[in-house]
Amino acid sequence: MIVKDIVIEKAKPEDAKALLGFLYIIGGETDNLTFGAEGLPISVEEEQDYLASLEVSASSAMFIARENGKIVGNAHFTGMTQERLKHRGTVGISVLKAEWGKGIGSRLMEAVMDFARNTAHIEIITLEVRSDNLRAIDLYKKFGFEKIGHFKGFLKIDGEYADFDLMNLYLN
Repeated sequence: MIVKDIVIEKAKPEDAKALLGFLYIIGGETDNLTFGAEGLPISVEEEQDYLASLEVSASSAMFIARENGKIVGNAHFTGMTQERLKHRGTVGISVLKAEWGKGIGSRLMEAVMDFARNTAHIEIITLEVRSDNLRAIDLYKKFGFEKIGHFKGFLKIDGEYADFDLMNLYLN
């Protein structure tokens, strides 16, 4: 089922509390992220400041997906700023587990790619994805990402290693 009433927009400082709550929930739903149910170790004020910095950034952005006002997904794009790296950027996407398979990840990826091309003027987008997260890998392949490497033991969760794939997309 595709959700039609999803609004994709840039995150604003006033979204900080809801966004941290969203991250807390998704951290507890999956082991695909770099954090767990503890969420991110930052305050609402720190998140507000971070989101305010993104509002004026030409190289990085945070997008949120809302359904009826509730955050159901987010995407973060970070463009590199060093001269020899600024042709590259990284992306991460998360969606509430109950909303998987509804096209939200695709909508977020479209927003990221538009920003990367037209605002940040990025040539290569990179990402890291858990090697057994086939749903996410399929999404990235749909947009043209290609696997360029494999990182054994990228995460260590409860004493167990989790491998990740490294993927690239050339926008030219």
